[in-house]
Amino acid sequence: MVDPKTLISELTVEEFLSLQPKLHKKYEYGLKGIAKIFGCSISKAKDIKKSGHIDGAIYQNRNIIVVDVDKALVLFHKNAKK
Repeated sequence: MVDPKTLISELTVEEFLSLQPKLHKKYEYGLKGIAKIFGCSISKAKDIKKSGHIDGAIYQNRNIIVVDVDKALVLFHKNAKK
């Protein structure tokens, strides 16, 4: 574990790369992205979006849909238990 107060210039390459996955969020775009996340058809992706189970992971502005992959999976899993 790297001390948060350590300067980036003092990190080794290994330490710096170990921090990389924490810095980047994975996003998918559109209904095709939802279908890719859940391994389903686009029509099933529409149903998932309409159900509201993953609304907390969806950011939409008119016809542009952005889905936070990790959050969508957590929300879907949580709602599947109900």
